[in-house]
Amino acid sequence: MRRYTSINEARERVEALRAAIERYRYDYHVLDQETIPAEALDSLKAELVEIESQFPELVTTSSPSQRVAGKPIEGFSKVRHKVPQWSFDDAFDENDIRDFDGRVRRGLEKTLPGIKNISYTTELKIDGLKVVLEYQNGVLVQAATRGDGTVGEDVTHNVRTIESLPLTLREPVDCIVEGEVWVSTTELERINKERAAQGEEPFANPRNLAAGTIRQLDPSVAASRKLGIYVYDIAQLSGIEIPDSQFAELALLKKLGFPVEKHCVLHDSIEGVIAEWKKRSAKKEKLEYWIDGIVVKVDVREYQDILGYTGKGPRFGIAFKFPAEQVTTVLEDIAFQVGRTGVVTPVAHLQPVRVAGTVVSRATLHNEDEINRLSIRIGDTVILQKAGDVIPQIVSVVPELRPKNSKPFVWPQFIAECGGDGKIERVPGQAAWRCVVRDSLTQQRRRLAHFASKHAFDIERLGPKQIDVLLENGLIQSYADIFTLERGDLLSLPRFAELSVDNLLSAIDKAKTVSLARLLVGLSIDHVGEETSIVLAKRFASIEELRVASLEEIQAVEGVGEIVAASIRSWLDNPLHAKELDSLLPHVTVIRDADRLGSVGGPLSGKTLVVTGTLPTLSRDEAKDLIRAAGGHAAESVSKKTDYVVAGENAGSKLDKAQELGVTVIDEAGLKALVGE
Repeated sequence: MRRYTSINEARERVEALRAAIERYRYDYHVLDQETIPAEALDSLKAELVEIESQFPELVTTSSPSQRVAGKPIEGFSKVRHKVPQWSFDDAFDENDIRDFDGRVRRGLEKTLPGIKNISYTTELKIDGLKVVLEYQNGVLVQAATRGDGTVGEDVTHNVRTIESLPLTLREPVDCIVEGEVWVSTTELERINKERAAQGEEPFANPRNLAAGTIRQLDPSVAASRKLGIYVYDIAQLSGIEIPDSQFAELALLKKLGFPVEKHCVLHDSIEGVIAEWKKRSAKKEKLEYWIDGIVVKVDVREYQDILGYTGKGPRFGIAFKFPAEQVTTVLEDIAFQVGRTGVVTPVAHLQPVRVAGTVVSRATLHNEDEINRLSIRIGDTVILQKAGDVIPQIVSVVPELRPKNSKPFVWPQFIAECGGDGKIERVPGQAAWRCVVRDSLTQQRRRLAHFASKHAFDIERLGPKQIDVLLENGLIQSYADIFTLERGDLLSLPRFAELSVDNLLSAIDKAKTVSLARLLVGLSIDHVGEETSIVLAKRFASIEELRVASLEEIQAVEGVGEIVAASIRSWLDNPLHAKELDSLLPHVTVIRDADRLGSVGGPLSGKTLVVTGTLPTLSRDEAKDLIRAAGGHAAESVSKKTDYVVAGENAGSKLDKAQELGVTVIDEAGLKALVGE
């Protein structure tokens, strides 16, 4: 997080953050409109707390960091809570939760000197809508939303429609309990399909659906939706003594007839809490409802009473959030990266921020059109996410926090790394820009490193650092030069010892036999990656046959479109490329890798599969090779033409797309069954 040196600068940021947070909080808690992702809002709050910690004199009683939630919406009768409704502080990583444990110990030490063992209960933090339920003589008399913690809304007529909630308890007690109303992902999908068919906007997530349902004026709407509820706390009880521990309290709730979430665990140390957090984070996608963390509470009620509350929430409990997939940060600069084919890619330089468990300071902006779509400016506060394959992506800008002196971003016309005069040009019919001059040192370095990479010639121990040394010493200029390197030349280079030189030469010698598909990958032809190279190698028996093929013949290959075919034909027709290929081919033996390409009669012949997520035993490359060996096509994106999606853990957006299109989803075992293993 940025450290401010001027209180005036910090005050300006604090005021902007407070205004934005209050607006989003009002939208979310009062209007049930999620105009900013909840995780991104958490990130803004965390930034505000950080600045106020640096400058305590900026803290005010009206700051969002000192409040619980918004006020009730008009249209429902108001309910003043008999027991104040608190909000938990948040922990985001292992350091935060250990700090919480330290505060608990220090707080108890004052009253219980020498205390050692502190047990904690953990409960899943369900992403739904909190309700406060009052029972008199064992009969439900009122259900209210949390509201601002003091006043909520009467939603009894809708809560009564939840089948899992008892209208009469198993014992005639007076009590006030708290719970979470939720909707399953299956029900969310069903309702959204109905809304789409009627031309209505879909609900963004189960929390929005639960909130929208509970606040319906007509209870028949709530009754038609399969709401669930879990009760997790007794706020007030008469007729029975409240148990002396949180874990026992959950057991009493079950005894009274309340549904209690089953993944509640008692731990004898904070390390057990951390292990549970990691376990639940890895398995959260398998639950029928959304969760965004676990709630951690000191188990012993006596200890809870000693620790008490702050002005915002309990000192004995905390919400241990899962690594956020969406956070906010500030765009500090936009730089440009020149790729091996000369394509210029804008890269966002960000204030470092932790998202999905790692610290991110860079994110691609893809192209000029994406910058224009986002209307992004240097200095903007942006929403950053990691989705799918955990690639950082800027989702949108938070306009309320835009600096007053910011200016629209102007796309450059010259990039120094392009070499020559640095001029760049937009590729006709595409969003990409590229260098006019294609032989700069930057592009040459990246082409050579790609040529030696795993999916191309797979030359071990010839990485970017080794390529740089060879270029700087004039030992290589082209692909062919790699295969003419001599032992004596290499031994004269810095950091090239005898053993490393022998290993490198052995790897180069091994790479002299290469499949046609790998050769095509290594040539850095625009739009030709691993999958396109494989389908070309299936169609053409040799590189010579491809070199004389017409544009129409190349375009006719399944999986090769008009743009890709034109790029291939243009590359082959370029005299410089032809010369480079002619100098390379005498040094290598090009073969057809039948096992890798598969056969037309294989069990997956004619089928297109997409692999996403982490599989139990196979890497993605191994899974793709298995598909190809069975005659199938291993595609990168999901479309209507996809036959199967092979999904593992953390499958992300590709799995979502498959479900949206109705594509069959299988796991690793299903893939092995298809290929006959």
